Amino acid sequence: MLTIYVDADACPVKEEVYRVAERYGLRVILVANSRMRTPPEDWIELVVVDGQFDAADDYIVNNLERDDIVITGDIPLAARCLGSGAWVLRPTGRPFTEKNIGDALASRDLLTRLRDEGSLGGGPPPFQKKDRSLFLQQLDQIIQSIRRKRTSGP
Repeated sequence: MLTIYVDADACPVKEEVYRVAERYGLRVILVANSRMRTPPEDWIELVVVDGQFDAADDYIVNNLERDDIVITGDIPLAARCLGSGAWVLRPTGRPFTEKNIGDALASRDLLTRLRDEGSLGGGPPPFQKKDRSLFLQQLDQIIQSIRRKRTSGP
């Protein structure tokens, strides 16, 4: 069964994931460092990991299967998941792919250095309504791609 893993602590699109997963009959596993409210559905599971650095990331990578979907804005986690054959989507609706993950990692490292030097302030732009819409569109497209791939064979 296809599973959607959600890097859940700061994910702004959990409700959207629930709606799409219910429509397609998919399993959702939220991985977080603390407890949170989830709908009382048997296809939704909350996994609370200890506070160790990267504990949530490690859980996701160690449990996903090829063609599972991971929702995260964490670029190093995205790279690890892609390496395991998963599909990875940011909450803003932009997918991470083998083609763009290298640039994303390099940009992340550069921006971290600039922030550490004090040359750059702030963080990512605020989450917007259009991000939510793009997320829903991209998640649907990913699920359709996986289904086509599975029905067409190896």
